[in-house]
Amino acid sequence: MKSLRLFASARSAGKIIERDGKKYTVEEAKPGVFEGVDLAFFAAGGSVTRALARDAVAAGCVVIDKSSALRMEPDIPLVIPEINPEKLRTHNGIIANPNCSTAIMLMGLWPLHQAFGLKRVIISTYQSVSGTGAEAVRELEAQIQAYVKGEPVVHTVYPYQIAFNCIPQIDTFDATGYTGEETKMAQESRKIMGLPGLKVSATTVRVPVVRAHSISVSAEFERPVSIAKARAAIEAFPGAVLVDDVANKKYPTPLDFAEKVKCGVGRLRIDTAFDNGLSFWVSGDNLWKGAALNAVQNAELMIREGILWPNAEAVAAG
Repeated sequence: MKSLRLFASARSAGKIIERDGKKYTVEEAKPGVFEGVDLAFFAAGGSVTRALARDAVAAGCVVIDKSSALRMEPDIPLVIPEINPEKLRTHNGIIANPNCSTAIMLMGLWPLHQAFGLKRVIISTYQSVSGTGAEAVRELEAQIQAYVKGEPVVHTVYPYQIAFNCIPQIDTFDATGYTGEETKMAQESRKIMGLPGLKVSATTVRVPVVRAHSISVSAEFERPVSIAKARAAIEAFPGAVLVDDVANKKYPTPLDFAEKVKCGVGRLRIDTAFDNGLSFWVSGDNLWKGAALNAVQNAELMIREGILWPNAEAVAAG
């Protein structure tokens, strides 16, 4: 890497960020600043992506975007490198990063789909407060302290107190009764796995955990399933670690998989509600595999394979 530049809002411009003994001055993100930039990670929300991503591409910059703004655009690949890396060869300047819960869930579901052929899936998530942001982490900590001291517990980030509680709402509700987060998981799973007709029902829940999401998954498959083959499929998959020894109380927890590169899969069992059904539990770091790590893995793969700009001529012409 020859150089690193940091961009943010005008409010943050001029701030100094120190990392590994080097100091970086934050610049204002605005049209025209991406000249000479080869690769940019966008992590400032959908409005910034919509305002600046295509300007960056026009300047010759490849954008890896963490927001949900462009994920479902048909001409923009939505990529998890362990699942659909071939899509990186078809990008036209922008690659979308998936929702955190989608990425973590698919670390367990994709290898089982490869083994048995996925038909439908029911999901319940247990999502940490860091998925909302630093303010939510601070609020959880403050609520716990207030509760212990016997003081009034105040909530501003969520519609209810999150300490010692669970909130079955992430994002806003639509007319069907599903939330935006639940819809994202369904739509993104179909796109990433290349299964446009996949039936998905999700319930997403915020829980009083600081870091790492967990997901309960029950899936029905086209072909007969077996625990032995399912275990082998997960063990062979590069994005997952099998932690499945219930006799010795061994299974993944968010505490164990915070700050881990891979996601943990366990509680693997035959699902008794589905024909050819399997159920499992997966935990993974929402800030790593669910966000920054996946974006970096995509970038590393493109650089390693020499495909940062696979369609340079087409983009220039278009």
